[in-house]
Amino acid sequence: MVLFDVDNTLLDNDAVQQDLTEYLQRELGAAARERYWSIFEALRTELGYADYLGALQRYRLDAPDDPRLPLVSAFLLDYPFASRLYPGALAAIAQMQRPGTTVILSDGDMVMQPNKIRRSGLWDAVAGRVLIYIHKEQMLPSVERRYPAHRYVMVDDKLRILTAVKQYWGDRVTSVFPRQGHFAHDAGAVAANPPADVTIGGIGELAGYDVAPFPPVQRWATDIPRE
Repeated sequence: MVLFDVDNTLLDNDAVQQDLTEYLQRELGAAARERYWSIFEALRTELGYADYLGALQRYRLDAPDDPRLPLVSAFLLDYPFASRLYPGALAAIAQMQRPGTTVILSDGDMVMQPNKIRRSGLWDAVAGRVLIYIHKEQMLPSVERRYPAHRYVMVDDKLRILTAVKQYWGDRVTSVFPRQGHFAHDAGAVAANPPADVTIGGIGELAGYDVAPFPPVQRWATDIPRE
């Protein structure tokens, strides 16, 4: 069972946020842009996940008569997420389906995150096997009930998530850490956690691995055979 995170693992979410920042700057101005992101971060702390539309709803309380806000909602919902997939992301999923079953395991809200996964093509790439939680690392028993397996692979750009998964499944899981996005390059976060079993420069590297069958964890950690 191969579990894939989405944001900054399969899809360049940093670029999506930059596009939103530029849109807010252009359409609403600098003050509104800063206010939106301030609300966004406060809401993420409160809820435990990113809620772009929820932040827009709260921003609306500051500007209840601003006719431009529905356009921001449309920008988010209609965003061309498929254009922000990392190179090789879909090929990596296809390759990982050779030895097992692929599943999307993501954090997020129940509107924007499913929309992102569908519009990007990731939903179809895993044949609808999509799990979206508030804190996925706390839901591993549920993941295991829904998708039981003797062996798991977890691909995520956050080492703290990989560490939590490793603590739960132990040697039954191979942790794969793509060094993409700002979390993966946060020196403090990297130093605060043990290294993953496998570290790769980008998700596209998985498309070239010979993973049928998966080697033991110890072999993955030192020598990953390629096709």
